[in-house]
Amino acid sequence: MNIDVKAVHFTLRDGTREFIDKKIARIPNAENMITDLLVTLTKEKKDFTAETTVNFRWGVSVHVTDRDFELNPAIDKLMDKLENKIVKEKEKVQEKH
Repeated sequence: MNIDVKAVHFTLRDGTREFIDKKIARIPNAENMITDLLVTLTKEKKDFTAETTVNFRWGVSVHVTDRDFELNPAIDKLMDKLENKIVKEKEKVQEKH
């Protein structure tokens, strides 16, 4: 799985990257299902926007976005939404087979 993290309008700290990696590792079977995970963190005037695009091995892409006044809570919410999307997508694929 290829993970690409970009920071827009601020500098990404190593601790933030490690935080994202820990959250992704928590998702069951993510390594087996996902080819690319593109995370973009944007600092705006009053808040942060966290968005991700996931490319699955079977050709489906999913985009998830969330925002918060602080970076880590925005990442937390994003990863929770992402985990739900991945579970739903996995269930769809298993139903077809």
